[in-house]
Amino acid sequence: MTVTFISNYINHHQIPFSNACYELLGEKYHFIQTQPMEQERLSMGWSSEGEKLPYVSFAYEDEASCKKLIMESDVLLAGWSGREDLVEERLNAGKLTIRISERLYREGQWKAISPRGLYHKYKEHTRYRKKPAYLLCAGAYVASDFHLIHAYPGKMFKWGYFPEVRYYEKNQLMRMKQSDGQIHIVWAGRFIPLKHPEYMVRLARSLKGVEKFHIHMAGSGEMEEELKRLSREYNVEDKLTFYGFQKPEEVRSIMEKCQIHIFTSNYLEGWGAVVNEAMNSGCAVVANVQAGAVPYLIRHMENGMIYPGGSYKKMEEAVCFLLKHPKEMERMGEKAYETITGLWNAPHAAKELLRMIGELKEGNFMPPKEGPLSPAEVIAPERMYKSIGSK
Repeated sequence: MTVTFISNYINHHQIPFSNACYELLGEKYHFIQTQPMEQERLSMGWSSEGEKLPYVSFAYEDEASCKKLIMESDVLLAGWSGREDLVEERLNAGKLTIRISERLYREGQWKAISPRGLYHKYKEHTRYRKKPAYLLCAGAYVASDFHLIHAYPGKMFKWGYFPEVRYYEKNQLMRMKQSDGQIHIVWAGRFIPLKHPEYMVRLARSLKGVEKFHIHMAGSGEMEEELKRLSREYNVEDKLTFYGFQKPEEVRSIMEKCQIHIFTSNYLEGWGAVVNEAMNSGCAVVANVQAGAVPYLIRHMENGMIYPGGSYKKMEEAVCFLLKHPKEMERMGEKAYETITGLWNAPHAAKELLRMIGELKEGNFMPPKEGPLSPAEVIAPERMYKSIGSK
C-alpha cells in the first residue's frame, strides 16, 4: 500500500504522524511539500529539519515526480497545499482521496452565503460527494462547516494534529512539577489578539494576594510590549515570566514543570497543538471551547476544564476551582496525560488510518467509537458548549 501526503510544508506538528506512517509503510510512505517554510515560522523556533527526512519530496523542485506519486499512490492524504490542481486531477480520476482540513468559515458561517465562495467550495469539494473522497476534520467545527455546503455526507471523521508524544514512568511526571509552594501556570503561543494573552495579565492581577501562583508566558509577538506595560501597570511583574519564542522542546520543558495550562484562543484557532502538548505534560488544561482541538481532546471536569464563549470571567472561575481543589487538578492532569498517550497520538492515528484505508478498499470501514477517525458529529458552533460543556 502506497500512501502520499501532500501539504504546504512539513513541520513539528506533522512529523510524528509521518514518522509513524513511515515506520509502518517504509518506502511506500511519501510526503510532498509544495512550498518552503515561511521565515516567520522559522523565527518562532520552528525547524526546517523535516526537509531532510527520507520520505519528503518537494513539488517546487521536481514537480513531475511528485505528480506521478500523487496519481499512482493507493491513497492521497490532501492537506492545504496551495496546489489544488494536483489534487483535482486525482479526484477527477476517481481515485481514493482523503482530505485533511481545518474550518472553512472560522470568521462565521454566514460567509457560506457568498455565491463566489460557494462556487469554489463546490469545485473543490461538493462535486465529489459521490466519489471515493473522504474528510478528516482537524477540529470540532469542521464537520459543521462542510455540512453547510453538502460535502462528504456520511464521510467525515475526527482528526487533528499529533505533536511528539513523551512517555513517563508512573509518578515521574508529577515529580517533575515544581513544588515550591506555588501553583505554576503556563500559557504558550504567539502574542496576537486571537489568542488573548492579555487574559494572563488580568488573571495575575486578580489572583495576586489571594493565591500562591506564578504564570509562565512562552511566546512572543506583536502584543508583547503591551503585555509588559500592563504587567507594570497592574503591579504583577513578579508574577509573570516572559520567555520569548522558544523551540518546541523548550516549551515542553516549561509545561512539564507546571500544573495548569491555560488556552485562551478564540474561534479563529483552527486546532491548537499546544493543548496536545500540555495534556501530554500532565497539565490540567483550562481551555476556550471555541478552539478546534478543545471539544475533541477535553472532557469537561474529567481530563480538563472547558469554558464557554471566550469568557474571561468563566476562565478565571475555572482556574480558581483548580487552585482551590489541588487533588482535582492533579487528577485531571493525570487523565489528560492518559488521553494523549492512549488515544490522541501519532502512532495510534497512523494505525487507525491504515486500517481505514484497507477497509475502505474492501468496502466495509468500521470507524472506532472515540478518538481519531471516529465519526465527526455535525454540531453548530454556537451549540458546542451546550453539547459538551456540561458533561
